[in-house]
Amino acid sequence: QRLVSLAMSSGLIRVTVEHPIARCLDLAAALADRFGLRRAEVVPTDPGSDGGVVGIAEAGAGEIERWLRQADPLVLAIGTGRTLKAAVDHLPPLSCPQHRVVSLTGSVGPDGSAAYYNVIFSMAETVEARHFPLPLPVYVSSSEERALMHAQPMIAATLALARAADVVFVGIGEMDETAPLFLDGFISRNELGDLRAGGAVGEICGWVFDAEGRFLQGARRERTASAPIPSSDRAVVVALAKGRKKLPGIRAAVRGGIVNGLITDEATAEALLAASA
Repeated sequence: QRLVSLAMSSGLIRVTVEHPIARCLDLAAALADRFGLRRAEVVPTDPGSDGGVVGIAEAGAGEIERWLRQADPLVLAIGTGRTLKAAVDHLPPLSCPQHRVVSLTGSVGPDGSAAYYNVIFSMAETVEARHFPLPLPVYVSSSEERALMHAQPMIAATLALARAADVVFVGIGEMDETAPLFLDGFISRNELGDLRAGGAVGEICGWVFDAEGRFLQGARRERTASAPIPSSDRAVVVALAKGRKKLPGIRAAVRGGIVNGLITDEATAEALLAASA
């Protein structure tokens, strides 16, 4: 041991740590630097699963818990989706009555049933805080209907709370044949095709955006009843997402500044960095 120490001090040998975690830390730092992210975390890739959420769900739960354990009151806004639901399912029981948790997206499915992946109800079972669901569908029939619903005092108060969020957690949906909006019945196959023809590469809480991270204009946007995504200029907006299918949407969201935080896996991080080199 003494000889090894002498050899190291004289520069004859050098020790480097070759471990997946070290690689993940390097990738997270590179993502933060490349895209100006305020938060970045990379977990090892599961070689057996492109669609699984193991890893980023646990990391997402850890990040959510870190915020909820803060003593000072804060507003935490949360989106929807399978990855976020898995993250919330990993949360330990927490008592934080000083905080408020608000949903960014409607809790009503296209058939009038409760939206399965609307996670605020799951969160309310685990986290002792005030929870504010958004009792709306993701999309309504017209901009006039949206204005009428948003003007209701209870809805208006929830939307105002979402705008005041200190930290936001969202998923990113792809816009191919496996798009959650399509599979869950919020849009038809023809509507999906029209959105893709218009440049759509991803969506967050029903808000559809193009490859530059710009929200698409038109009737679909005017009918979106979800709360607007809080500005990343004032809030920490963290996306939990990984995988080849989601890559165009993730890239657009970080490039366009829709989000300023990302929890993903090695393979996705490497692809993001390679595409923006």
